[in-house]
Amino acid sequence: MALPFVQGRLGKKALSVAITTECAHCGEAIHLEIDSELNSRVVEESAKPLVFVPLLDLGKLKAPSIIDGF
Repeated sequence: MALPFVQGRLGKKALSVAITTECAHCGEAIHLEIDSELNSRVVEESAKPLVFVPLLDLGKLKAPSIIDGF
């Protein structure tokens, strides 16, 4: 899946994506919305999801792309 901010920037279009996932702890559904300007929203007001992005040293990246580096 190409995230909307990448694809939107490449195509110079405003895009958005709706993601349905679930809590790893309780299994309740979580719905996320992300747009090409990196605005995000969690539909469920009570949900407080944690996001983890691995630290990636771009200076040492040997993979052909950032995606391959993850």
